[in-house]
Amino acid sequence: MWRAPDVFTLGHSPDPDDAFMFYAIAKNKIDLRGYRFEHRLEDIQTLNERATRGELHISAISIHAYAYVADKYALLSCGASMGDGYGPIVIGQTRNPKSEIRNWLREQLIAVPGTMTSAFLALKLYLGDFKHVVVPFDQIFDAVRDERADAGLIIHEGQLTYAKSGFEKVVDLGEWWKGKTNLPLPLGGNVIRKDIPPAIQRELAGIMRESIDFGLAHREEAVAHSMPFARDMNDKLADQFIGMYVNDFTRDYGEKGRAAIRKFLEDAAAAGHIEKSAEIEFVE
Repeated sequence: MWRAPDVFTLGHSPDPDDAFMFYAIAKNKIDLRGYRFEHRLEDIQTLNERATRGELHISAISIHAYAYVADKYALLSCGASMGDGYGPIVIGQTRNPKSEIRNWLREQLIAVPGTMTSAFLALKLYLGDFKHVVVPFDQIFDAVRDERADAGLIIHEGQLTYAKSGFEKVVDLGEWWKGKTNLPLPLGGNVIRKDIPPAIQRELAGIMRESIDFGLAHREEAVAHSMPFARDMNDKLADQFIGMYVNDFTRDYGEKGRAAIRKFLEDAAAAGHIEKSAEIEFVE
């Protein structure tokens, strides 16, 4: 028999978009219905791995990782990170490979932020097999600069700061995916454990949606709360980054967002990059 915990564990990345989404919960700005939350801030690869073990009650994860945790977790219909015509990018020391970009990239050693990230799966869909080395996401610039890797797969704020750091964009995977499918690239979502009773799942989903809505309605204070997590970004860049990944898709996937998830995982399964497309279950 399920017993309610004293505190629900809530995992998310130490990034400005997640901090923005969870601001109202962290600072008790909304009615939490008597529930208490313990925020666990960890990088997305760690959160993905923890989800495979069912460790946290609610967690941000990569959509790629959902294929491996769908037996334990359902997707909340809010909290999505979608790149609508933009997304993770591959950067290098020079922009201009002398051969066709895909052929050139297949010959390079690419630093990636984790093999369960959606960025990694998107790059697999773009390239097929490629040589890679796993590097913490915030050390990929250094790995490319020090020539420990020839190119880097960039997520989070690096999508806006790569040029300032002296790198060139080789390909934008969100732009490529949009051109291929006319859909946004599904990167991250929030999941909730299936052993939590459905009525409580729905209550917790409602709290999360209210937190997102509060941040959007009180943008200035929510952005200010997010700034300690905005590595190498000023207020303007942080606000731009938050706007990229906290938007209408974040409030609710909608039919387009749901179609994007199905397409992403179905294409990955068809290409043999995941064993099978997950049965996608949403908590409304």
